[in-house]
Amino acid sequence: MAREKFDYFEALEQQGRFARDVAHMLVEILTNFDPDTLLEMGEAAHEIENAADQKNHEIFTHVATEFLTPLEREDIVEIAHSLDDIVDYVDDVVQQLYMYDIKELHVHAVAFAELIEKAAIALVGALKEFRNFRKAKLSLESSIIEVNNLEEEADKLYFDSIRDLYTNHTDDPVYIMAWSNVFLRMERCIDSCENAVDMMGTITLKNS
Repeated sequence: MAREKFDYFEALEQQGRFARDVAHMLVEILTNFDPDTLLEMGEAAHEIENAADQKNHEIFTHVATEFLTPLEREDIVEIAHSLDDIVDYVDDVVQQLYMYDIKELHVHAVAFAELIEKAAIALVGALKEFRNFRKAKLSLESSIIEVNNLEEEADKLYFDSIRDLYTNHTDDPVYIMAWSNVFLRMERCIDSCENAVDMMGTITLKNS
């Protein structure tokens, strides 16, 4: 009996859905911020991160063992790695909120998380189009542009957030340290979203 063919595009879409789901969880955590629930929420985020790692491993196993793949092996690995990075970084953010025993939200925290979620949602849309990237160039390009624009917004918000820490919170070095690290991870979340869609754009150009 022939083995069922592995669907690389569906696997990448699943990675995108993991990123979207954990990003939504981060928005919920920060919107309804309660320090007493951070450990529990961190465990829930870590479950998504573990599932994403398993899917990533599955993708890598098939890339390494199958004779034919729908894209160049290096391209599949790079996209999968970027998608896994998003989940890892969001998970890091949730864990840091607990590790640093954060009791007070920074004024920009929720807005930053919302940008990450929007980028993850746009990323899922791009991944759905990516299966037919030779025929869906315009819709794929639209999603890529959306993520790039959100990344630019996040860059500015990151700049403003770090500036605020070092101008308005100089009396609390622990607060500065904690939120500097959290914002750095949040910035890396959305950078990884951009890396993934830019890679899809590059693959589309290579195969035009």
